[in-house]
Amino acid sequence: MKEVHRRTGNVAFIRVAAITPLIHQFDKRQEKARVLLARHRLPQSLLDDPYAVIPLQRFIAFFEDAAEALEDPYFGAKLGSVFKPADIGPLGMLFSLSPTIKDAFERIAKFVNSLQNSTSSNFVEDGDTFIWSYRIADQSIWPRRQDAEYSLAASCQLVRSNFSSAWRPEEVHFEHDAPADPDVLRRLFRAPVLFRQSSNRMIMRTEDITRVYRSDNKELAAILERHIADLIGETEVGQSLTSKVTALIEHYVGRRPVTIGFLAEELGMNARTLQRQLEREGTSVRSLTQAYRQQLAANLLHAGKKSSISEIAQTLGYADSAVFGRAFKTWTGHAPSRTGK
Repeated sequence: MKEVHRRTGNVAFIRVAAITPLIHQFDKRQEKARVLLARHRLPQSLLDDPYAVIPLQRFIAFFEDAAEALEDPYFGAKLGSVFKPADIGPLGMLFSLSPTIKDAFERIAKFVNSLQNSTSSNFVEDGDTFIWSYRIADQSIWPRRQDAEYSLAASCQLVRSNFSSAWRPEEVHFEHDAPADPDVLRRLFRAPVLFRQSSNRMIMRTEDITRVYRSDNKELAAILERHIADLIGETEVGQSLTSKVTALIEHYVGRRPVTIGFLAEELGMNARTLQRQLEREGTSVRSLTQAYRQQLAANLLHAGKKSSISEIAQTLGYADSAVFGRAFKTWTGHAPSRTGK
């Protein structure tokens, strides 16, 4: 039976345009490319259409396998470091037209679903910094180190190629364990890099990203935004309150207390209204927070490299390992323990 790739509803997907740079890395290794594409059921013919979509889980698994096949554990980060605006089509053009770095990230956050859905992307102000965060919302898609490092490195390279080659973030966070040589990533980002965090994110100083580099071509930007909005419409990505609250939980867990009052303020509504609307969608802030913490805890406990229970508790936003231990026992019936190799 022939698969349909032009439209999707609730299935997590990514557009071919976003993965083309990865495929090009196999130009001199065509046999390896064919084997990997076949293994992950990605037909070669599909890659000719940049607007076609493929299941996100297949792409993430393909990316992890590609790094192994090319014998380069930093493959994703290195690929992101040579990223070009054209690699993501009209969204890349919109980024490059932006007058400030801040405007560019606001546009990316608004339209990232034109490239892939089931993605939590936020760009928020936090004191004298702005934070750009990215993570795949579907926790069952794991491991996904290559995609995370690629996405943040590509975001960093977009800034350097369009605004300032000397630019660097204040700090970079990843949700996965530290690799064998984390200095490779620190040199690439030219910034401190932390691991086992609650999300993948780049922290940027406000004064660095509000500088005006060019005048805004509003007419061309409007045309591009209309086209990108049409692409998002084709994918039928939902914008439920649950998805918005989940995105905020993913962003703030481990960074500050996540309360219904705080979330309501972030969403521009009062706490009672938020609670009532979530109840209509069959959920609550408490259940969404617990579900996220439970899945993240499972990922961290099964990770390949060891992190202490207290470190995991801190990442999940618990006061200490004892509080985390009690919560974990409530979820599973037993105390948390490391099972990674």
